[in-house]
Amino acid sequence: MGEGLAGIRVVLIDDSNTIRRSGEIFLSQAGCKVVLAEDGFDGLSKVVDNKPDIIFVDVMMPRLDGYQTCALIKNHAEFKDTPVVMLTSKDSLFDRARGKLVGADQYLTKPFSKKSLIEAVTMHTNKQSGGMDYGN
Repeated sequence: MGEGLAGIRVVLIDDSNTIRRSGEIFLSQAGCKVVLAEDGFDGLSKVVDNKPDIIFVDVMMPRLDGYQTCALIKNHAEFKDTPVVMLTSKDSLFDRARGKLVGADQYLTKPFSKKSLIEAVTMHTNKQSGGMDYGN
């Protein structure tokens, strides 16, 4: 089932067990290496340890919300270019504006489908690897 995403490293940060589980199943089936985290603090350490190609962050989380988590990732020199996709159940203009302010690359409304998740990974990781080829 590896749909061309083999070896792509994904960190999925969400306090919902259901979302984590479905995200892991969808992404693993596509060949991604998935690391799960249940809150922003846990997520940040997983990002540092695993150096993912793309990060999915839930907006509404206890302690450290998705916007704060995204801002911390984007303010880190090593991860500022890592795509961050916000996961939200309420997709409003205000949420999108806040996401833009903290550097989010995309918004995905929950519950997401396997297709939308895979498309997000494909879009951001293709763009990323395409841009890095010029340097060598």
